[in-house]
Amino acid sequence: MSITVVVVDDQELMRMGLNMVLEAQDDIEVVGEAADGAGAVEAVARLAPAVVLMDVRMPGVDGVTATRTITESGSDAKVLVMTTFDLDEHVLGALRAGASGFLLKDTPPEDLVSAIRSVAAGDAVVSPKVTKRLLSRFVAQTPSTTDASVLDALTGREREVLVHLATGLSNAEIATALHLSEATIKTHIGRILTKLGVRDRVQAVVLAYETGLVRPGS
Repeated sequence: MSITVVVVDDQELMRMGLNMVLEAQDDIEVVGEAADGAGAVEAVARLAPAVVLMDVRMPGVDGVTATRTITESGSDAKVLVMTTFDLDEHVLGALRAGASGFLLKDTPPEDLVSAIRSVAAGDAVVSPKVTKRLLSRFVAQTPSTTDASVLDALTGREREVLVHLATGLSNAEIATALHLSEATIKTHIGRILTKLGVRDRVQAVVLAYETGLVRPGS
């Protein structure tokens, strides 16, 4: 079964290029496109894609607003945002709004395809180190409105795992640090996501910073 994708970018040439790369894959189908956030929201409601490839900077309704609208609508679509700059407040805004990850616009085609597949499979596409850099730079600039009591549902071990996630470690690195198997770490992360009511590990990391469980620069 093909992974269905909606491509959203205000530049027609960019949309054409993305479409060509994605349509060359046997397991990916571009089912629609949009030139702005409003069009993205409409396309997602009408086409129910698995993945939305979304530019964050667009005139009118931007990618952050569109991402929030899509995720709050209850859609199962995973949003993968694109940006020109790796450290960009728009990226953090999109992650806060529910995006499952981000890519730079100059990402090699093979990495773009891999990211689409990863997001469709439920994984987050933001490297741990980039996640840490983003959050360390921007979370401290935004007053937190998240009550730390949301973490009360986590066990001590789950808190440990979340702290390691938020400080930039991969599953394998967390497993080594805690002397556990990768499979066990993956199970813990699944439980963390369920208990916190978040979509993926990116959202869990954002929450870890916003609640003060992890401080920028720690």
